[in-house]
Amino acid sequence: MSAEPTVTATVTTDGAQRRSNLQFPDYRRSVALKYVKRGYTFLMSYLFAIALVPLAAMLLLELANMHRTGELLRIISVAKQTDLTFDLVTVVLTVAALVAIIVSYYVLRTRPVYLVDYQVFRAPESWTATYARFMAGSRGCGRFTPEALEFQEKILVRSGLGQETYLPPAVQVIPAQCSMENARKEFEEVVFPIVEELLKRTGVHPKQIGILVVNCSLFNPTPSLAAMVINKFKMRSNILSYNLAGMGCSASPISIDLAKQLLQLHPSQYALVVSTENITQNWYFGNDRDKLLPNCLFRVGGAAILLSNRRRDAWRAKYELMHTVRTHLGAKDAAYSCIFQMEDGERNIGVRLTKELFAVAGEALKINVTTLGPMVLPLSEQLLFFFNLVARKVFGYKGKPYIPDFKLAFDKVCIHTGGRAVIDEIERQLQLTTEMVEPSRAALYRYGNVSSSSIWYVLAYLETFQGMRRGDRIWQMGFGSGFKCNSAVWRANRTFKQAHTAWEGFNLEEMREHLASLPNHHNKKG
Repeated sequence: MSAEPTVTATVTTDGAQRRSNLQFPDYRRSVALKYVKRGYTFLMSYLFAIALVPLAAMLLLELANMHRTGELLRIISVAKQTDLTFDLVTVVLTVAALVAIIVSYYVLRTRPVYLVDYQVFRAPESWTATYARFMAGSRGCGRFTPEALEFQEKILVRSGLGQETYLPPAVQVIPAQCSMENARKEFEEVVFPIVEELLKRTGVHPKQIGILVVNCSLFNPTPSLAAMVINKFKMRSNILSYNLAGMGCSASPISIDLAKQLLQLHPSQYALVVSTENITQNWYFGNDRDKLLPNCLFRVGGAAILLSNRRRDAWRAKYELMHTVRTHLGAKDAAYSCIFQMEDGERNIGVRLTKELFAVAGEALKINVTTLGPMVLPLSEQLLFFFNLVARKVFGYKGKPYIPDFKLAFDKVCIHTGGRAVIDEIERQLQLTTEMVEPSRAALYRYGNVSSSSIWYVLAYLETFQGMRRGDRIWQMGFGSGFKCNSAVWRANRTFKQAHTAWEGFNLEEMREHLASLPNHHNKKG
């Protein structure tokens, strides 16, 4: 349960000076050229395969033209009656080159990675954690001071969470029963139903799954969570299974990237990715404010995603994976320690958030966005950026650096729902419209911070209320401890609109009214 940068700015109440120190830094003030270069380096690795396509097309057109004018038949006729001529040699070489290019293209091209379908978890109503129920449990456990209780209540009402988020039964009973057994039970009740529903809806048998990646940050039992899934669904013995722990709230794009790399190596495979977080064994019972925040923000959630590299799945797959970009600032001490699981003075384990967190998050965002830009931005935006950069670096132009319009690169955006402050800041800095970020606000309001699975709840919202059009480009962005910022870019394979159970009965107007009533709510018009 890795706490996110969002929280710190949301809860600051100690005066204007402290607030100014914790503001999300504006990445647009400086764009490091080396990160832009990384994006172009990635593109250059595919340059040879890309160049083969127009070359092959030119050769095909030349052969077609020779056939249309009758020259090809004339050359063949002459060749039958005389020795080989120069024109015939030209034809033979052209055909040979064309064959070589086509073969090279198929050898060099990477396998596609399709998102066949996915499923997100909706808890039973008995797990609902209203404000009143949450505070009753905090008071009833007898572990918090009056000051800590007041702090939790203040955070809760300002967090952007609604009254219908979910917590596992083990932390809602008095006294709480945060045992290993109940933690395993939470995982089983969250993950097993969504995996079962996903396999049933896609018609994929568990033994067809060749790759399994499970990510859960703070709950890491033995046997592993991946082994629990394999045992439950009786998967095959040669499955490639991976259990990612300690990766924080941005772990889902990491899991997708790992599955993508494995799918590039192993032909005709299905990969199952499971993203979740476990609340039961990670509830903080101390009174340090910097460790109480996760109690107020983190809630139950999970997502199961089915990927495929089989081209025959293209017709039924929802999306094709276009890019993954991972940014890790762990080499810097401030970034490494800004979100840190540790014990307090009374030996209670919790996740500490430092005041450097927002500055670190801003740096990670800058690197990730500037690396991603060359891969996704239209040529016109890249040229404007390039000319502005040359003018400033070479000719000494003193104007502001040109910031590309990312609204031209993506049709829909899924921002990790760490908290409303980060969602607001990303909206402002990337100059996104209110409509583009409202799905992320809705997911935070309805489900809270569900860690790595949050970007899938946002995508489910988009499919339920807006639908997808063939060719739509979707950007999933997650922040997490370490410190990391990771992105995944998808393209819709077809036009569709699918109602997800997770969003049944959601009241959008109620959410808008609630957010508008909160203090310091960023309400930029589209």
